Amino acid sequence: MKTIEKTLQHLADSGNLRTIPHDTAATGEDVLDLTSNDYLGIAGDVKLRRSFRESLDDEDFMLTASASRLLATHQRQYEELEELLAGLYGKPALLFNSGYHANTGMIAALGDKHTLILADRLVHASIIDGMRLSGARFMRYAHNDYGHLEMLLRKFGGEYARVLIVSESVFSMDGDRSDIAALVASKRLHSNALLYIDEAHAVGVCGPRGLGLAVPYLDDVDILVGTLGKALASQGAYAILSETLREYMVNAARSLVFSTALPPLSARWSAYVIRRSVDMEDSRRHLESVCRDVASAVNASGLAMHEVSPSHIIPIIIGDAARAVRLSKALKLRGVLCLPIRVPTVPPGTERLRLSLNASISDRDIQHIAEAFAEVAAMQI
Repeated sequence: MKTIEKTLQHLADSGNLRTIPHDTAATGEDVLDLTSNDYLGIAGDVKLRRSFRESLDDEDFMLTASASRLLATHQRQYEELEELLAGLYGKPALLFNSGYHANTGMIAALGDKHTLILADRLVHASIIDGMRLSGARFMRYAHNDYGHLEMLLRKFGGEYARVLIVSESVFSMDGDRSDIAALVASKRLHSNALLYIDEAHAVGVCGPRGLGLAVPYLDDVDILVGTLGKALASQGAYAILSETLREYMVNAARSLVFSTALPPLSARWSAYVIRRSVDMEDSRRHLESVCRDVASAVNASGLAMHEVSPSHIIPIIIGDAARAVRLSKALKLRGVLCLPIRVPTVPPGTERLRLSLNASISDRDIQHIAEAFAEVAAMQI
């Protein structure tokens, strides 16, 4: 216990100690929440929730599967959701309990001593954990540097039966995008390569009908991972993959085989939301406008070390954990909730405030954000 206490003290001294925040609604605080991944504003749509409840029958209202997917007797809700996704993407779909379950389970299932995994330097922790669990050799290419990726493929790829290229489409901490066309081009040059794209922060927001940036390249993307718990305001994740890979994952992805399945009610809600989200073009266009206006306000404040670009994820690089915490507290006092992101989530020296924008943000909210950032920047704390 002493070593654990020492670790906690070190985290506190360095400004990196995490705590679970209080519910601002429960405490009566009136804040504009820029921390949620509810990019389309669906989670707060009371009318949509009400119409969903009214659509349910007794069989839909099941709160637990009580068994893993391979054992559960109630499969209708899962099958309907997978069929819906398969129809939208034109390839089979497979549900997982979360994006973390999907990435750790599938990457570990694909990796062995005959596999090389090449992943972008800034991929999510769930991908890193999947690589570690796989037992495969893995390397990280410089962020969005496809020349470096190609160099690694040429130097090491021929030594392995399989090479798995892994990237996010929209990166969770920086909000920038990968060049999927370049990734596809690299894959095509190497007959033993598979391409794995995590679309967690793109689904609902980017690409045709909000289905993700990889949709135009589905013939070359071997596994596309989408999440249900961000823009789609539900729970779980899904993979879009070939029938062969789907069958393999049902047998080899331990996070699927050995986990109690999602509540059937969650699967029902996910399908209900997806049928509507694919047609929410007005919300996506409004979100694009919000991204431009908020980025402009942040740049005008001078608070960030580097100019930010329009994205539904805006990183305001501060470069110091303690200062990021102070700035977060000062903004909250002015009614803007954006939390500090620190080591180990981001590399040392890139500590930041992370703004997560959504389609519910109004022009009045944007003015509020601009004023709050200008005031806090002027304080020079």
